[in-house]
Amino acid sequence: MENTINGIHHITAIAGNAKRNYNFYTNVLGQRLVKKTVNFDDPETYHLYYGDQNGTPGSILTFFPWEGIQTGRRGARQATEIGYSVPKGSLDFWVNRFEKHNVIYNKAAEKFGEEYLTVLDPDGLKLELTVSKTADTRLPWETDEVKAENAIKGFHNVTITTNKMQPTADILTGVFGYKLLEQHVNRYRFVTDAVENANIVDLVEVAGEVAGHVAGGSVHHVAFRVANEDILMQYREKIAALGLHITDKIDRNYFYSLYFREPGGVLFEIATDNPGFAVDEAVEELGQNLKLPEQHERFRSALEKSLPKLF
Repeated sequence: MENTINGIHHITAIAGNAKRNYNFYTNVLGQRLVKKTVNFDDPETYHLYYGDQNGTPGSILTFFPWEGIQTGRRGARQATEIGYSVPKGSLDFWVNRFEKHNVIYNKAAEKFGEEYLTVLDPDGLKLELTVSKTADTRLPWETDEVKAENAIKGFHNVTITTNKMQPTADILTGVFGYKLLEQHVNRYRFVTDAVENANIVDLVEVAGEVAGHVAGGSVHHVAFRVANEDILMQYREKIAALGLHITDKIDRNYFYSLYFREPGGVLFEIATDNPGFAVDEAVEELGQNLKLPEQHERFRSALEKSLPKLF
């Protein structure tokens, strides 16, 4: 596991109204708000992190909620679907829950021998709740209404829609260490054996698909996981050697990151496990207080007044 890409670290998407986003992911989906901070590049906007109890890599979906942002459009050159892993026998629970909360969903379907339920969040972000055919022993976050026998365990997969899948596949296999597991028509499933979960990337090749528009309800970027900074910088050398532009190491307080746009057009990040989300607040207090990076701490009073109240 050490010198490898260890599956998905986190996925970041764009939302509109922050309180609506918070209510859906915590109250409806039963996720924990792991971190309430700001967009480091736009501190008047939240950066909200949802996941399991400890904010374990592979469970974290994050959002930039920009009030009034236009709705995006799914298409090529985008990550278009986010797959969560849920327990066997839980889909009926989720159907009933979505009906109770007037959430848009499709009836259960199957791909690659796995049953899944498609649902749209309030901004139109496409999620899939998948019953994995491989064991998922991760412990989920529980709420009063969403108990462990039904609760989301973390990511199962992410889907990228592309006009030509091979250039993206070359990054996954030649750099990240993934392998092609199976194919059905124009959907190609890649998996890494470095970890047991949050380790699947599906590429859907649609030659004539128009490029999507990243805005509200869109995935902003997909972050892949490495153990530490030394390995992070090894991957920087590998990607730079391919002639792709990649950023310098960036300190995101809870992990260190590199960003590059893969040949198919999707923004990829590589992020470290260290130092983790408990670096500035105890695990039992995660998500309860506004946490600011040092460079924005001087704006705390103004931000606490201007940022919308979530709870």
